Amino acid sequence: MTAIDWLINTGLGVALGVLGGLFGIGGGLIAIPVLGILYGFDQQLAQGTALVMVVPNVLLGVYRYHQKNKFNLKTASLLGGFSFVLSWVGASIAVGLEAQVMRYFFVGFLLVLMLWNLTQVIFVPRAEQPARAWGGFAGFMGGLFGVGGAVVATPILTLWFGLSQVVAQGLSLALALPSTLVTLSAYAWHQQVHWPIGLSLCVGGLLGVSYGVKIAHQLPARLMKALFSGFLLLSAILLFYQT
Repeated sequence: MTAIDWLINTGLGVALGVLGGLFGIGGGLIAIPVLGILYGFDQQLAQGTALVMVVPNVLLGVYRYHQKNKFNLKTASLLGGFSFVLSWVGASIAVGLEAQVMRYFFVGFLLVLMLWNLTQVIFVPRAEQPARAWGGFAGFMGGLFGVGGAVVATPILTLWFGLSQVVAQGLSLALALPSTLVTLSAYAWHQQVHWPIGLSLCVGGLLGVSYGVKIAHQLPARLMKALFSGFLLLSAILLFYQT
């Protein structure tokens, strides 16, 4: 990879980092279709490469969100523990599936999440739900689709636990941290990571994620939900375009 390629990928990483910080997902969700379109990566390779950027982005994002909105560390540990266990299972299944099938599954997954997120405008959030089961589910789906679990956990925490959007996003990143490490390890073990591109995206992502977190805390919760739903729809469209 040339110096120009590195600079371009770093700039792309900055943009992805801002989006990841804004929505509390680490940036991998949009990076996956972008890597497929720009570099022709199949679904698994795109997911594995995106995780190289996601892991440090999630770590920094957790710190920034916790600075602005202290979340319950006990709940984060509980969710993260069950997410950690099942993320390897999801990742192991993913690397064995045919790439085109994985892409169709991922598009459907994003559309379901978008609709689920939109229902929060209608339904009243519930106060208490089985955190362990939801943490395990988020970890499994994050491992399967290489998104770390945060994108699954945010709508769960707002709809079922009654948390605000920004608090849920910070807690989701804390949940995702152990599972992203496990998932990246699984993809790397199966040689589904392009390290040079992933590392250049990582550098840019670390430069951008703090700005995304700052913007997130300045926007109304309803607008954040609408933007997050639109973000999910855009990601689904980009992935479908690749098919």
